[in-house]
Amino acid sequence: MHIGESFVGSGPNAAHINVLIGPRSGPVGQSLANSLAAPRLGYIPFMACLQPNVPVKPATLFVAKADLRGETHETMTWGPAQAGVAKGVQDCLLDGSLPPEAENDWAVVAAVWVNWSADNASQVFANNLQATREAIQRAMANLPTLQQAAAASARPANPFFDSAA
Repeated sequence: MHIGESFVGSGPNAAHINVLIGPRSGPVGQSLANSLAAPRLGYIPFMACLQPNVPVKPATLFVAKADLRGETHETMTWGPAQAGVAKGVQDCLLDGSLPPEAENDWAVVAAVWVNWSADNASQVFANNLQATREAIQRAMANLPTLQQAAAASARPANPFFDSAA
């Protein structure tokens, strides 16, 4: 199993993606099946599609990390965020970031944050596309390295907190 993460953008249209990638016969495939079979109120996992009736390859489960709140948030989640994730996964298969066997034998689980205040579909799409590509590329390259993680541990920070402040 490969695990990756990426945060792209700022403000309400930023994207934060976590991915699990691996064979359908392993824990990633089991996670995909379990999530689809057991949706929870406000969190509806669904298969990412490039267009209606054209699911992305490899099969990709979109899991919202924020509960769906209102029509605009739902639209931003199911529309541009899903499209960005789907295109990001498909691009990674086509450019070789994912191996050829991923097409039909692997699965991707993408945990996706869409801010409840997201309001710009173009930015939501672009940020989720970039974050998905980066998360997959990092996962497949086993990044970060231990040295990168050790250096970052000297000053933990994220868009919501800076330990040096």
